[in-house]
Amino acid sequence: MPVLYRTETKLMLIALAALALLPACSVNVKKDKNGEDKNVDIHTPVGDIKVNKDADAQDTGLSVYPGARIKQEDNGKDEKNANVNLSFGPYGLKVVAVQYESDDAPEKVISFYQAQLKRYGNVIECHVHKHGGHVQINHDSKNNSINCEESGGDTVELKVGTEENQRIVAVDSREKGSSFALVRVQTHGKDTI
Repeated sequence: MPVLYRTETKLMLIALAALALLPACSVNVKKDKNGEDKNVDIHTPVGDIKVNKDADAQDTGLSVYPGARIKQEDNGKDEKNANVNLSFGPYGLKVVAVQYESDDAPEKVISFYQAQLKRYGNVIECHVHKHGGHVQINHDSKNNSINCEESGGDTVELKVGTEENQRIVAVDSREKGSSFALVRVQTHGKDTI
């Protein structure tokens, strides 16, 4: 089972447990200058959930491709970025995702990020139909290395790391140039979330 699907199942169970404890929790919502939710902090007796829409490339440990700009929603809003932290005692999950677009061809963006990711280990290149959820963990390996689970799609995902600490760059072609996402996934705890 891919790590992201397994993580989603565990997160759903955690969310249900958190809902049961809702009367004993506190919720803090900070709004941006337009009055829209920007940061949400939920504190419960069993753990905390923090969602911040101000994620940036620095949170992923990667540089922004030269000349790239934050990808906008169809309505012109910048809602493609998130920094999510779930902390439940000794267990936790952190996911940072930031989306950009560039007028350069996907091949240039891929080459730039292959060089960036090499400093974190062996980079694998996967060709998937859409990005997200296509990481297979090699549990037979001592270092829980990641592998491609799917092949044959037009989206290129560059991946490096282990089950507990992954960096992913997903690159798609657009009419003019490319769009890409920088993703960092970190887990901690005995069996990890």
